[in-house]
Amino acid sequence: MSEAMRETWHIGVIGGSGLAAGIGIDNAQEIEVSSPFGPPSGAVTTGTLEGVRFTFLPRHGAGHAIPPSHVNYRANIDVLKRCGVTDVIALSAIGSLNGDMAPGHFVAVDQFIDRTTSRESSFFGPGLVAHVSLADPVCPRLSAALAQAVQAEGATVHPRGCYIAIEGPQFSTRAESRLYQSWGADVIGMTALPEARLAREAELPYALLGMVTDYDSWREAEEGVDAADVLRVMARNTQLARQVLRQFARQLPGERAASPIDRALDNAIMTAPDKRDPALMARLHAVAGRVLG
Repeated sequence: MSEAMRETWHIGVIGGSGLAAGIGIDNAQEIEVSSPFGPPSGAVTTGTLEGVRFTFLPRHGAGHAIPPSHVNYRANIDVLKRCGVTDVIALSAIGSLNGDMAPGHFVAVDQFIDRTTSRESSFFGPGLVAHVSLADPVCPRLSAALAQAVQAEGATVHPRGCYIAIEGPQFSTRAESRLYQSWGADVIGMTALPEARLAREAELPYALLGMVTDYDSWREAEEGVDAADVLRVMARNTQLARQVLRQFARQLPGERAASPIDRALDNAIMTAPDKRDPALMARLHAVAGRVLG
């Protein structure tokens, strides 16, 4: 059996609204980790769940001080990679554009539409060009395992769904909400992108478990989404989300089999070795050191 096939799991969890207090990690240790891409959202908390190594990072920082458009997504992913994380799970509050996906339900997102406008969406750039495949942006085995864990806890989960990421910080107008429905989006949020893109560039399998908090603004007979409604549903679901993660940890195989995403950069680097920017290469040591040498 190869070294990759004998790898142990180390799950990184990026927690969104309602999970700033953490996910209940055992033997928790808080660590400040720096990144060449600037300050991450906060310190990471590392420890175990059911004997599996977990590292948690609050996406919006302590006290939810960072709005979606100001999250340093590059630093967050870079820091998790530096911590030795092998796989990333994102937990996020989402609005529903699909009548079957009701508040209180969970959605294991499998596709994304990007409507963000002002965020750094790649680790690469001038002096080091790379193009990773993002046709299938989430890891199917992580996503399926999360859905199974939700079912085991007796909650309703939808095994797939298309997430449209908007810039925010405002919620959608009714016209926008209906437009996004016409595009085939099932759920809406403000944080999954560029997070999922960057995880792929960092060769980290990524899955997003969304917790539906509202129906956005497409239901004409109802008032539009309100932040207070979001927080109420999140408060009810926070403990359930923690239980789902423990269930997820319990059902993981003892050994982590290699994923194709572990080698997402194998054929992605376009810039000739003699034309690569040394400074950018140094910044990418954690993210892409495997292929840059």
